Amino acid sequence: MTRLIRGMCPLLGTPAREGYMGRHRTRSRNAVLVLVAIIATVAIAATPTVVQSLPFGLAIQGLGDGVTTNAESLRDIRVLAARDSDLDRVTVILDDQPVTTARDGGRLVLPPLKVGDGEHTLVARLPNEIPGLPDAEVSRTFHVDNTAPELSFQPIEISDPRKPVTLRGTAKGADKVTVQGEEVKVNEFGNFTVTIPTPPAKIEIGAQDAAGNRAAGRVPVRARHPGMRGVHMTAVAWTAPALREPVLQMARDGLIDTVQLDIKDESGEVGYASQVPLAKEIGAAKNYYDLHGVVEQLHKEGVRVVGRLVAFRDPILARASWESGERDRVVQSADGQPWAGGYGEYAFTNFANREVREYNIALATEAARAGFDDILYDYVRRPEGPIEQLRFPGLEGTPEEGIVDFLAESRNAVRAEGAYLGASVFGIAVNRPTQIGQDITAMARKVDYIAPMIYPSHWGPGEYGVADPESQPLEITQRSLAAFAEKAAGTQSVIIPWIQAFSMSVHYGRDQIRAQLDGARANGIDSFLLWNASCKYNAADLAP
Repeated sequence: MTRLIRGMCPLLGTPAREGYMGRHRTRSRNAVLVLVAIIATVAIAATPTVVQSLPFGLAIQGLGDGVTTNAESLRDIRVLAARDSDLDRVTVILDDQPVTTARDGGRLVLPPLKVGDGEHTLVARLPNEIPGLPDAEVSRTFHVDNTAPELSFQPIEISDPRKPVTLRGTAKGADKVTVQGEEVKVNEFGNFTVTIPTPPAKIEIGAQDAAGNRAAGRVPVRARHPGMRGVHMTAVAWTAPALREPVLQMARDGLIDTVQLDIKDESGEVGYASQVPLAKEIGAAKNYYDLHGVVEQLHKEGVRVVGRLVAFRDPILARASWESGERDRVVQSADGQPWAGGYGEYAFTNFANREVREYNIALATEAARAGFDDILYDYVRRPEGPIEQLRFPGLEGTPEEGIVDFLAESRNAVRAEGAYLGASVFGIAVNRPTQIGQDITAMARKVDYIAPMIYPSHWGPGEYGVADPESQPLEITQRSLAAFAEKAAGTQSVIIPWIQAFSMSVHYGRDQIRAQLDGARANGIDSFLLWNASCKYNAADLAP
């Protein structure tokens, strides 16, 4: 008899496990009562036979009873039993149809359940080994809704990226809506309204319903660049009254409305005391001009401020990176050495490197936050030369794709600070995109304007059917800009050309500069940026 009772103890003394449904507990209690009766009968008969105890404990994990869910959420359902050995005898049934399961250690794994909308029932059943006693069973009744919320909204048109915008939309069927990662209120009809202080280029929207179905959308924020008439100034030139004051006078006389001031130049120097950690660490941050002071000064004069940021020609960052062992930041030659290519040692940083990209974007956003109206990238390209002779550690895809990805990432960051984004490009890129990694059409989709460097002195004889481009500034400017306009057609980008205001083989003065401006106007382009590396400009060249 002692032996008999010991065999029964595991059943009689085991408490109900947490999470088991009421139906299971009811069946277990009934089983206990029946077993007590059996014990009494056996005791009376004084028979030494051992009765095997009822397998106790069955659970379904990953699915609650009475829940509303979707088919995607039915991928993590598991069935457990108190004894691993019982799992081989468990059957699982969905809507009266058996489900094939797989053993995964101490549990049964269900395949993804392909169920449509509506009510469904899932049952796990363990046969009782004692004849005449009820099986252990646990079930879940649930509702499936596979229909995602419907998002609708209108693109946003803005005239000033520094002003707040209001987004209105509808998320039909959604219980929760987020805009830029922040939850917003939704009324009973699914409508929501939110104001964004400085909108990025695209506003991210997410919606979720009670079943877990999700929908996502991106609202494009279209801001057509207002155009500009500007001149190039280096950081050092701005500190020289002899160079700065004539430019300010040109603005006061209405000949220009924009000053392009270097943020980071070809040497890798940052023109102000940047607080970007890497700029300070490598000694790039200088103090040629006061970042906030220069913006305030120019804005008081009614002048827009464009920050030119030389992105990937950066010998300061390249040298510091190479010498500190961060060599993946540097464009390399085929033999693994820093690429020079006529630009000097440690000439180009690697646009495919995350830290290099983040460094440039950090400088761009710092200047935009200080009030720069535009960020204009220069050297946003790969070095010239056969691609097989260059190495870009970490590059996935083509250089053209890598540059476009960088611009897209930059645009969201810059626009969120209230500034426009532009990209200076080689003239040859319009029909030779792989030569330097600049795909004009793809780039135009990620920036607010393209600034082609179409200097007549830089074109070879016969380009666009022009025999001597340097001596024919009108023809080469008109024809090359027509090609750029065609490439940018269908995008929101405008074309703002760089105009040659310096001399090489041919002297360039008023007539040559005005010829280029006439060539631009022939394509409906009134904006321009004058380039002279010495930052010396003659007001008479722009006088009516």
